[in-house]
Amino acid sequence: MASNRLACRECHAINHADETTCNMCASSSLTEDWAGYVTIAHPEESDIATEMQVTEPGSYALKVR
Repeated sequence: MASNRLACRECHAINHADETTCNMCASSSLTEDWAGYVTIAHPEESDIATEMQVTEPGSYALKVR
């Protein structure tokens, strides 16, 4: 369930609720206040990844407040 996950305010990566730092960028700025969800498998071939400036495969929030 997405509601018990945290989004990183820096890179928008989705993290488990028990994490204290982001698994992608090591930022400690995590929030429950996010909307939209996308999983990017091949960022080098993805227009969405390019728009979001994502270079690593993973799950990301579209909007983080």
